[in-house]
Amino acid sequence: MKTSVIDISGLFSVLSARGVEKQLAKLPGVHKAEVNYVAGSATVEYDETVVDLKTIKARVHECGYHCAGELQPKHVCVPEDPPATAVTIAPAAHVGHVHEGHVVHARHEMPAEHAAPAGKADAMAHEMGHGAGMDMHAMARDMRNRFWVALAFTVPVFVYSPMGGMFTPPVPPFGLPLNTWLFLLASAAVLWPVWPFAVAAWRALRNGVLNMAVLVMLSVGTGYVFSVGATFFFAGVQFYEAVAVLLVFILLGHWLEMRARAGASEAIRVLLDLAPPMATVIRAGREVELPTAEVQAGDVVVIRPGNKIPVDGEVLEGESQVDESMLTGESMPVGKKPGDTVIGATINKSGSFRYRATKVGADTALAQIVKLVQEAQNSKAPAQLLADRASQWLVLMAVVIGLLTFGAWFWWLGQPLLFALTLTITVFVIACPDALGLATPMAVMVGTGLGAMNGILFKNAAALEDATRLDVVIFDKTGTLTIGQPEVVEVVAAEGASADAALALAAAVEQGSDHPLAQAILRRSQGLAIEKPTGFMVIEGKGARADVAGRTVFLGNRRLMDEQRIDLAGLAEKATELQGGGRTVVHVAHGGKLVGLIAIADAVRPTSAATVKALQARGVQVAMLTGDNRGTAERIAGTLGIDIVLADVLPGQKADKVKELQAGGKKVGMVGDGINDAPALTQADVGFAIGAGTDVAMESADVVLMKSDPFDVVGAITLSRATLTKMHQNLWWAVAYNVIAFPVAAGVFYPFVISPEVAALAMSGSSALVAVNALLLKRTRLEGIRAHGPAAHAGVSEVVTA
Repeated sequence: MKTSVIDISGLFSVLSARGVEKQLAKLPGVHKAEVNYVAGSATVEYDETVVDLKTIKARVHECGYHCAGELQPKHVCVPEDPPATAVTIAPAAHVGHVHEGHVVHARHEMPAEHAAPAGKADAMAHEMGHGAGMDMHAMARDMRNRFWVALAFTVPVFVYSPMGGMFTPPVPPFGLPLNTWLFLLASAAVLWPVWPFAVAAWRALRNGVLNMAVLVMLSVGTGYVFSVGATFFFAGVQFYEAVAVLLVFILLGHWLEMRARAGASEAIRVLLDLAPPMATVIRAGREVELPTAEVQAGDVVVIRPGNKIPVDGEVLEGESQVDESMLTGESMPVGKKPGDTVIGATINKSGSFRYRATKVGADTALAQIVKLVQEAQNSKAPAQLLADRASQWLVLMAVVIGLLTFGAWFWWLGQPLLFALTLTITVFVIACPDALGLATPMAVMVGTGLGAMNGILFKNAAALEDATRLDVVIFDKTGTLTIGQPEVVEVVAAEGASADAALALAAAVEQGSDHPLAQAILRRSQGLAIEKPTGFMVIEGKGARADVAGRTVFLGNRRLMDEQRIDLAGLAEKATELQGGGRTVVHVAHGGKLVGLIAIADAVRPTSAATVKALQARGVQVAMLTGDNRGTAERIAGTLGIDIVLADVLPGQKADKVKELQAGGKKVGMVGDGINDAPALTQADVGFAIGAGTDVAMESADVVLMKSDPFDVVGAITLSRATLTKMHQNLWWAVAYNVIAFPVAAGVFYPFVISPEVAALAMSGSSALVAVNALLLKRTRLEGIRAHGPAAHAGVSEVVTA
């Protein structure tokens, strides 16, 4: 089974996406298809032995939409289904803009078989009536142009129409009758601007769904056709001005909505544009610059100061500092030396080095992160599944209520035909299934994107929702709450000596040793003056000895001190106390006297205490799971203020401990390293894999935390709650709007009635409000989340000023 994320250009509404889902799901071998209307992409899970990517793309084209293939960083990955030939299409977007996941450079290429040949431009144009492959920014500009054209011809229609009544209009030119002149103006205001809706409605019906375009065509089409009939075929009152003004407001709303959709997918577009398009590699003994997509595993890549690293690899020679903030969220540059790994799309700050490419194309960390975020954004939260079904029924309800409204007012109550028809059109246009369908995906898009910018990757929308309901979060102690390697946690100096002196002597003996305890001492003693030892000798099972400054230094445990008859200088009780707290005690003696004690333990991370406090403040209990004995575990838990201690737990028992808490009716989150803790992460309601770095594809976790900072768990939960709040706000607004809108539009509160123009403004405003409310999440202050991550630079202002 394989999962691919593909581009689908020009989805008109949430229900258009539903139509594509239905058609893809009918393909043999397709296990699951989720289409994201906001992002213009789909996640398809399929059996490679039964169906291939070409067949899936062909089905998307049969639905009437353009599919450019898999969404990947194009200058990093070679497409799985490369076109035999390509047709270059002049870009409608600014160079560097992203097309719902595609990086748009100087040109956009598409397979020749998918390019619209002459005579088929309309057939292969995507749903919005634009050219195939046009990005969201270009689609918004096209909708803007249609709006301005409609407005330009609507103004004279309104002025000339009898209902305008603003002043006595001039006589129509060329001696034309007034109705004929209004017909010409209204046709210019309606036919070209409304064309995308006509195409969308036809495709929706062909794919077996009813969407917003169907309602628009029912309302605008009914009014226009009736007016044309009244002009040329039967006696009646035309209302060209109502139809034209109605369409102007509809176009305005969709223009604003497209801007909002473009802003929601900013995180993906930024990620896709991170990797450099070109790389310098060694070929045949000389440096060659070539496209990043052509770099092969095993190539030696040359990096100079300021360069972006093209692909993942291992440093061979040279040292430098690398800024990895754009991918991992780590704020400080990371030192790199031979043997260290480097991540593609990160920035070399200083120094030059060469490295061997180990992961290229779709295997790079960037490609994996992009795919993970795309899959999360395309997945559907439980609330969205219900909203999608409700949107479909809402369109049907609008049609039925509209017809009942006409029948009630015209035949039952005996009102004039024009009045009944106007109310019917008002009902058609006021229904807003898009607000209902946008409520959840817009919030999920912004929430998952904001998380990605902070190194917090949600695997799916369900995890985003489930994280808000956690009652307990279990931390596996080692590597999460603690650093996971020995560190000097305390130095106790003997009377007449200093802690620095004890550390300096210990470091002198341990120079050159790769033992974990020795490394801890050497790290702690950095910056101290260390003398060179002589006569170094390891004392098996007890420690080591060496001569420093002409006198012998003994370094080791209590047994070594006893054998050498070293006076503990009153520190025996302190040593016992430290050992009782689960710490390894290293005794330092110089010239036959004890200089000090060095306590070494798995040090607590600087943010662990703040993490526990922040979670508890949010009503979430914190549990610590460890294989340590209860005394040691309770000491660490006490320093951090942890509620529940699960000690003496063997690796195979971790999942059982999660089950025990779940059996008590609690929703449990588990924080572990994603490898050793895989069963427990899978068992938990939400599994957090911490310190994943670039290994983001782990199956056991629902949320991947790229940094080793436990406070990111707080950020993940806070972001989840804020996102769910936006989802609920949007859903409540969408439901309340439609509940109130139908009776008002149908004339239930007569003599208070509203015109189709006001209904169009309300419908458009409803969709725009939902979209902008979701985008406000970017501006919300959330603990543990930077509103503007390293790569973040878009927000509500983009929607307003684009």
